[in-house]
Amino acid sequence: MENQRLLLGAAMAFVLFLLWQNWLEFQAKKHPPPAPPVATTPAGATGLTDPTGSTLPALKPGEDVPVAGPAVSAGPQALGGGQRVRVVTDMFEAEIDTLGGDLRRVGLRTYPESVQQPDQPFQLLKDSGADIFIAQSGLLALNDAPAPNHYAQFSAEQDEYRLADGQDTLEVRLNWSDPSGLKVVKTYTFRRGSFLVELNHRVENNSADDWQGSQYRQLQRTPPHKANSYFGGGVVTYTGAVISTPEQRYEKISFSDMDKKELNQSVKDGWVAMIQHYFLGAWLPNPGETDDFYTRVVGGNRYVVGMRGAVQAVPAGATGDFHTRLYVGPKLPSVLEEIAPNLQLTVDYGKLTIIAEPLFWLLKWIHAIVGNWGWAIIFLTILIKLAFYKLSETSYRSMANMRRLAPELTRLKELYGDDKQKMNEAMMGLYKKEKVNPLGGCLPILVQIPVFIALYWVLVESVQLRQAPFMFWIRDMSIPDPYYVLPLIMGVTMFAQQKLSPAPPDPIQAKVMMALPIVFTFMFLWFPSGLVLYWVVNNMLSIAQQWVITKRVESGADAAALKAKSGSGLGEQAKKLLTLAKQALPDSKNPGKRKK
Repeated sequence: MENQRLLLGAAMAFVLFLLWQNWLEFQAKKHPPPAPPVATTPAGATGLTDPTGSTLPALKPGEDVPVAGPAVSAGPQALGGGQRVRVVTDMFEAEIDTLGGDLRRVGLRTYPESVQQPDQPFQLLKDSGADIFIAQSGLLALNDAPAPNHYAQFSAEQDEYRLADGQDTLEVRLNWSDPSGLKVVKTYTFRRGSFLVELNHRVENNSADDWQGSQYRQLQRTPPHKANSYFGGGVVTYTGAVISTPEQRYEKISFSDMDKKELNQSVKDGWVAMIQHYFLGAWLPNPGETDDFYTRVVGGNRYVVGMRGAVQAVPAGATGDFHTRLYVGPKLPSVLEEIAPNLQLTVDYGKLTIIAEPLFWLLKWIHAIVGNWGWAIIFLTILIKLAFYKLSETSYRSMANMRRLAPELTRLKELYGDDKQKMNEAMMGLYKKEKVNPLGGCLPILVQIPVFIALYWVLVESVQLRQAPFMFWIRDMSIPDPYYVLPLIMGVTMFAQQKLSPAPPDPIQAKVMMALPIVFTFMFLWFPSGLVLYWVVNNMLSIAQQWVITKRVESGADAAALKAKSGSGLGEQAKKLLTLAKQALPDSKNPGKRKK
């Protein structure tokens, strides 16, 4: 009974968690954030938020950073634009806008949009539609000196750049100049086989005065138009800003956090990023660099997270470089940890990272052998079941004993009715007599729960499962089974597990437990195939183990009862045989006579 209460409580908590997530999504759809007004850019305006108190003009609330140039009026969420420069490499199909030199569109060529669209790159960065996500950068000058921010108009040397066969790097140059003689060359460097983009602002000071300024970099995006949810064909994952500092290696700053308070923090050796399910964009400063981290809300529903570097002087007649890096790509832990400290934490396993990371390593190692992520999940599940075999055996043995005592517990309930005190005393007496621990099945399950949750998040966060085929009709393990076969199998296995477990004495609990397979089957219809496959395999292994242990316990109990019964019968037979033997022996007093 205690086992059933534990399982029932866990199941109901899980159901309530899913309902809460979908209620939040419903509320978001019911009360969407207001559309931003048409933006206008005041001519000659400059400035960025200044947490350090330098002479840079302060950023006004609602402005994304320094603005200068023509009005932006292309409609809601308008960003303005100039000429587009197309960039094609082995990893990217990108577009750079000459207005500000922003990276406006990035399609990942090695990650198609869907299985049905293998030639269409997944659009991670984009500047149109409901979901905007772009990378911006620029320079800010002290004392009202000229500098190109992300509203400045650059000129491109050519309209299209392609990484040729045998070419390892591709440079895209944008030029900006001021009548004073100041010139800035903004250069993007793309490398073969890499999602890491290098950016450099070279300041050529041909003016008569020394120039002082700093570089800023930021990511701007809108909240996702369609939230990830269990009932929306996906899982609930975090979308928003994250930062890394020496004090806090990984800190989420949600859109609601930005609404409440603006971030102004000086950080050495950190980074800022916007993450979503499977992918991220992150600005990475040079090692040892100190930057001012900031956030802003623009126009009501565009959110900015960025960093501004230290002021650097470029004397008259000299040149100076402002270098930085931008990662735009998938969450690959082995790649991210080599790029920047703690960047691999954007693969967010939550509080159980210490357990999840070894599980992912083991999953990847198995995949290297079998070459299929579906089979890798199956073999990993088997290994986990083997690791917990003894704990599971203890749990299932306790459940089997409780199942054996179920008729007696039902009789005690009928005997004592509503007298719970006498009922509990009788139950404790029965457990003591039969040497059964009612909590014996609970503790082993509780020990395994953190591992199962960690594995759940490993399967949720692993971009390797995205569009990974398994077999037959399952061509993408990150989306639901199109024919709902795996969820239905999962429901059947869950029902079979219930039949092997002791039924609750309480009829209400019994009805709820009988309904759970139906409820979970309905929810699992929208789970990713990889997750459902894990649950199916885990349930089938649990059924096999539980069935064997239950049969052993029941056969052992039957054998003991038979032995006791047969032992009693043999005793009576022995007495009869002894009596007959005595009668057959001669009487010692009268040798001619036999004993009666």
